[in-house]
Amino acid sequence: MKSPSMFRGLLSFSSMTMISRVLGLLRDISMSHVFGANAATDAFVIAFRIPNFMRRLFAEGSFSTAFVPVFTEVKQTGTHEDLKQLLSRVSGTLGGVLLVVTALGLIFAPQVAGTFAPGALDQPHKFDLTTHLVRLTFPFILFVSLTALAGGALNSFHRFALPALAPVILNICMIAGALWLAPRLDTPIMAMGWAVLLAGALQLLFLLPALRKLDLLGIPRWGWRHPQVRRIMRLMVPTLFGSSVAQLNLLLDTVVISLLVTGSQTWLWQSTRFLELPLGVFGVALGTVILPALSRHHVSTDRAGFSKALDWGLRLTLLIAVPAMFALLLLAGPLVDTLFQNGHYTAFDAHMSTLSIIALSCGLPAYALVKVVLPAFYARQDTRTPVRAGVAALVANMLFNGVFIVLLFELWASPALKQGSLLDGIAQVPGLHVGLAIASTLSSYLNFVLLWRWLKRAGVYQREPGWTRHWLRLALACAAMVVVLLFGRWLWPDWMGVPVFARVWHLSVLVAAGGATYVGMLFVGGFRMRDLRST
Repeated sequence: MKSPSMFRGLLSFSSMTMISRVLGLLRDISMSHVFGANAATDAFVIAFRIPNFMRRLFAEGSFSTAFVPVFTEVKQTGTHEDLKQLLSRVSGTLGGVLLVVTALGLIFAPQVAGTFAPGALDQPHKFDLTTHLVRLTFPFILFVSLTALAGGALNSFHRFALPALAPVILNICMIAGALWLAPRLDTPIMAMGWAVLLAGALQLLFLLPALRKLDLLGIPRWGWRHPQVRRIMRLMVPTLFGSSVAQLNLLLDTVVISLLVTGSQTWLWQSTRFLELPLGVFGVALGTVILPALSRHHVSTDRAGFSKALDWGLRLTLLIAVPAMFALLLLAGPLVDTLFQNGHYTAFDAHMSTLSIIALSCGLPAYALVKVVLPAFYARQDTRTPVRAGVAALVANMLFNGVFIVLLFELWASPALKQGSLLDGIAQVPGLHVGLAIASTLSSYLNFVLLWRWLKRAGVYQREPGWTRHWLRLALACAAMVVVLLFGRWLWPDWMGVPVFARVWHLSVLVAAGGATYVGMLFVGGFRMRDLRST
């Protein structure tokens, strides 16, 4: 059975997301150059992580996974007027609730800042700065959630490009904020807060014409008692937790990391950028594209089509995530030294980011596979199972946090620091943020293993032929790529002591040679382009 529409949807979504992620990388390069890693950038990371968490929760998590199956079902079984009314009621209800949430966030900004950054409470300047930035960034929650609603509706009509392109606006605004607005303000980091606020409104406005073209744009109306709205809400409440364990982990990590040495927030923030490219372009893209297809197969009771679509997603995920993991492990240092070590971002900052990239990259296959496996539950409107896996992973993550922070403290702290208070000690030892990265990786694998076990138990997935050949081909291609990258690292061992142009040239050669070797060996092993289209 062929599924060219899913493959075209993936290409469309991935290409637009690629633009967004590359601009996101340029955004972080601009921020590191202008601000460096200090208390001010830590304050922005804390303030932005809260609405950014909501963006992941809604745009790539619970709202889409609850809304799209119901919207698709109405699209398949109802009239266009039913569909338009549903969107109007959902937008009115969601917008009304989030207006209240946003107002509360603005009023209680000091309490929000204190909750997510307890380590800043004894630093008045950092705490005040975090509070001001929270007030600027918090309305982003309202705008981005409505943008996710518009994007989910467009995805159900196989319009993947525009929703994937919308985050480009955020990155452009933040780049302009860092390079143009920041030098003009008394407190330069406030430019990033204004950039986030403006970008939120622009992203929503960007998608409205596409909804109007589909005749789906209506006046938002309160619809709490509308049966389909209530159904979406019932599905959404458990998925708020279940589909976003990784993001909840990051948010809780923000609380823990605020207790560590200044700069830790920024080091970990910059590290996640290198996972965002493969994870966003392929993991999230596959999850987004496959959800409407799985929902359609479930509505039409096509069990074979459901299983084949999921099998296609799993194979394609491994084809990207596994080599990306090995490449990041070997190129973490060169990447950070080349892209971030400039301006106010020092060699020490680069080294700290490199350590956390290495720890996080080990979990890349798990992060990506979870994004593909979760839609298999949500398409069948099973929201309870992901919650069970999510609870286990979240609890494990917090336990791992404590274990690895203490373990690294014991390994790296001086004898004098070990004699004093543990909390005072961990606030003085750099590098303990790596413990949080290790914990996040391990908890993601636990989340995937549990989801996979319960998916097999549900009996909705049957493995297609050819998996042994797929694994052998993947192992051969990754091994060849690793050899090439190791040779390159041996050939160019020094990255900090050479000019920026030489770093860029060497890195470009390594990436091109590694990528070409991997793709070439896939084809030597029998891979063909038609394999991407088979489901």
